[in-house]
Amino acid sequence: MQYHFSPKSAYHIAQLSDCHLLAAFDDRYQQIQPAAHLAAIVDTLIAEQPDAVLLTGDVTQDHSTASYQLLAQLLAPLSCPVFCLPGNHDDIAQLEVLCQQAPFRPERSLQLARWQLLLLDTKGPTPAGVFPPAQQQWLAEQCRQSTAQALWLFCHHHPRPLNCFIDKHGQLDQTGLWQAIAAQPRIRGIAHGHAHYAYQRREHDIDIVGCPASSVQFLPTPDWQTVNGGPQWCDWFFSATGDVRWQFRQLDLTAKT
Repeated sequence: MQYHFSPKSAYHIAQLSDCHLLAAFDDRYQQIQPAAHLAAIVDTLIAEQPDAVLLTGDVTQDHSTASYQLLAQLLAPLSCPVFCLPGNHDDIAQLEVLCQQAPFRPERSLQLARWQLLLLDTKGPTPAGVFPPAQQQWLAEQCRQSTAQALWLFCHHHPRPLNCFIDKHGQLDQTGLWQAIAAQPRIRGIAHGHAHYAYQRREHDIDIVGCPASSVQFLPTPDWQTVNGGPQWCDWFFSATGDVRWQFRQLDLTAKT
């Protein structure tokens, strides 16, 4: 299935990742209330009216039915479509049910003028990421069918080592993933979540962008350390001329108290 956006000169896509919601709004994850963080981002997005929201995994922490219901409640005020990818904490069946109700959508191929965004499912049986043959074939088929000038990939797991503790839960099939990317010269970049860490770098003419978490950030250290940097996400701007830019965003909740 493919989702087609109405033609326009530029598109604003908000990428949210690693929300780690629990069953109740006031429940805590790593000393913060992830639902309050997400609600603050949603308030901002309601005012800014992006063309779509991408959730790139770990939308809940305990993968409970109540946590997905809370996610649906928090994002219900959005007037734009919401597309979801599973993270290692997510329940596939729960996500599939969620994506059948507005504003959520089930498509993983998004057509924006000359751009096509492809949403890769990297969830595996462990916290680490996978890129199995079925996903390789899906990506190759999407690229073959695409008439877009440029393509961009989104997934949950980081595709290259970050030289910190999260690498033990990184992408296991890096060789296959990068061979698939190299075979498609129109792929311009890949963005991900999972690392709770905002960064950007370029390898072999491919941009790699890590989206910060809406919940807490991880420090790029050998051991697991978290910091409350406030609600964070990444804004994307895809131009009909084939240009792309991104911006890391952060809210200061203390300024509202």
